[in-house]
Amino acid sequence: MPSQPRDRRWHPEPSGCFVWGTLWLCRVSWNHFLGVFPCCNQGATMAAHLMKRCTCLLREAARVAPVMSLAGRLQLAAMTQRTVTFSATSPSSYSSGSLSELVEKEPVFTPYPEHQEIDQLIEKATRPEELLEIPSGGHRLHQNHAALILIQFSRLLSEKPEFKASLIQDARFQQLLQLANNQITSVWHGTLVKLLRSLYSLALPRASKELQSVEQEVRWRMRRLKYKHLAFLAETSTTYMQERDSRELLAELLVNLERRWAEIEDGRTLVALMMKVGHLSEPLMNRLEDKCLELVEQFGPDDLRKVLLTLAVQNRRSVPLLRAISYHLVQKPFTLTKGILMDLAYAYGKLGFHQTQIFQRLTADLLPHVSSLTHSEVARCCKSLAFVKCLNLPLFEAIAQHISNKAQDIPLLHLCNVVLAFARLNFHPEQEDRFFSLVHKKLASELAGLSPALQVDVVWALCVLQQVQEIELRTVLSSGLHTQFLDCKAPKDQNTFQKLLHINATAQLEHPEYTSPLLPDLALVPRSTALDKKVTPLQKELQETLKGLLGSTDKGCFEVDTQYGWVLDAEVLLDPEGQFLPLRDFAAPHLAQSPRSQPLPSGAKRLAFLRWEFSNFNSRSKDLLGRFFMKRRHMLAAGFLVIDVPYYEWLDLKSEWQKGAYLKDKMRKAVAEDLAK
Repeated sequence: MPSQPRDRRWHPEPSGCFVWGTLWLCRVSWNHFLGVFPCCNQGATMAAHLMKRCTCLLREAARVAPVMSLAGRLQLAAMTQRTVTFSATSPSSYSSGSLSELVEKEPVFTPYPEHQEIDQLIEKATRPEELLEIPSGGHRLHQNHAALILIQFSRLLSEKPEFKASLIQDARFQQLLQLANNQITSVWHGTLVKLLRSLYSLALPRASKELQSVEQEVRWRMRRLKYKHLAFLAETSTTYMQERDSRELLAELLVNLERRWAEIEDGRTLVALMMKVGHLSEPLMNRLEDKCLELVEQFGPDDLRKVLLTLAVQNRRSVPLLRAISYHLVQKPFTLTKGILMDLAYAYGKLGFHQTQIFQRLTADLLPHVSSLTHSEVARCCKSLAFVKCLNLPLFEAIAQHISNKAQDIPLLHLCNVVLAFARLNFHPEQEDRFFSLVHKKLASELAGLSPALQVDVVWALCVLQQVQEIELRTVLSSGLHTQFLDCKAPKDQNTFQKLLHINATAQLEHPEYTSPLLPDLALVPRSTALDKKVTPLQKELQETLKGLLGSTDKGCFEVDTQYGWVLDAEVLLDPEGQFLPLRDFAAPHLAQSPRSQPLPSGAKRLAFLRWEFSNFNSRSKDLLGRFFMKRRHMLAAGFLVIDVPYYEWLDLKSEWQKGAYLKDKMRKAVAEDLAK
């Protein structure tokens, strides 16, 4: 294929463009003047004056051509246009050095000056007063020096804040501010953003003209700033912008950070932006999460910790990012310190994200550190693992032993958090009697000093673990405590009242020797909010299957709200021959208001169906969480035969016939086991 012919057209240099442009201007102007004044000498005289001035321009262009080549094509084109315009509007202003002065005075790229003696004075200053004396010391200041002095001045004052008020009122400081303000358009980008941060830290008044001038200059240059400068502003000045109500500057900063997110190249900048400004802009945080997925391979353990903590604080459960972080934590041989392990466990617990391999590593790495954990770290670790339903027996045994050895020194608040974590996971230590004797000893003198809600929580946890004592039951069931939760509408208070019902049920069903106080009958009446929950697929299928087995609506009841604070999925009665009985004909002692008083026939059985969803179990286990284990225990104590319907068994049933046969078999086994007793 023949090569394309080269473009042989002449492309003149900038100096040549200027020369030819000047000659063209002379020719056009000559013809213009002669055309306007064809019959007199005035046109010829004016054209002669113009030619003389153009000759001066040509001579000047030839002399400064080397300077112009160094300045660059862009600078030369702008300078040429400015020079020609200036010569046309002010003919008498030209001198022999005018063009070279324009090149020197208006550079497009100002070279950074060489390191001077004044720079050393600024860097080596140890007192703010030394910096204030520099402008009056006869030194030659370039356009950056006033800003650099203010930056160093702010740094030194941060070390000696007691002198800030007096030095800011100093006349020399005000002069320095004014000087920096006059030179603000010539300050370099990096120095400008540092100057803004320094002025913020000096706490200048909101009406300060100098500060407003710097903010405005930053806004004007926002698109020309490098991304590292924007990140520096976001990392160091965002808080000040919010405090000073600089909304426009902050908004522009966030918009530019979002639009130019692809310019992020290092993990440190990314992590800093997520921590400092991610919560201020949802679109920006989405971009940062996408960039984090790209750069996560470059992160060290500390960066991964910061990202997870940021997600936890903002409650952003970004599953792809959490999976990527977990993968690298498991696959890479990072050395995870105790602090990092604690933060990782907290972040995963706060976000409710459980990944088996990562928690196997976290618990294995935490086990050697148990003996060195402080009381607050022990409580924090237990809470974090309980949130994700992670029960690691060796780790929790070590924690229980560690607490038993230092029970006299542990604050009651931390001990309560540990007991609540044990109750959630239904964990019973091997040395259970020793551990809980220490708990009861601590509670005996300090339980009444806790907040009412926390008193209910810790006694409820002891009920779950079957370790509650009568004196603790009396404390929370007394009228002085429970009345404040009876008519509360807040979800947290309603949850506390639900726990009071469970404590009351424990006192009635599991402590026959306990007589009073108990909750009043009015408090046991079901509340409508107890049933306002979304129907799950397992719940819906179970009800439909049972309805098919019963054949009649009066032979079964669904979503039964008991006086014990628990809701039964279904309730049925069976006679001795295994036939269903109408529920409405017989007394129901488990209801707060039973319309019938007729006792059950001899040999009849009351069955309670309890479905167990995936969320009711410990992670990777078929062991129920403590709350649901207590529910099952209470129903057995109330005289029910419990029919357990766990999700992992129900999922194996494909047809309606299989589901019906499964429930029939469950009922036959429950009745047979009861008869065998």
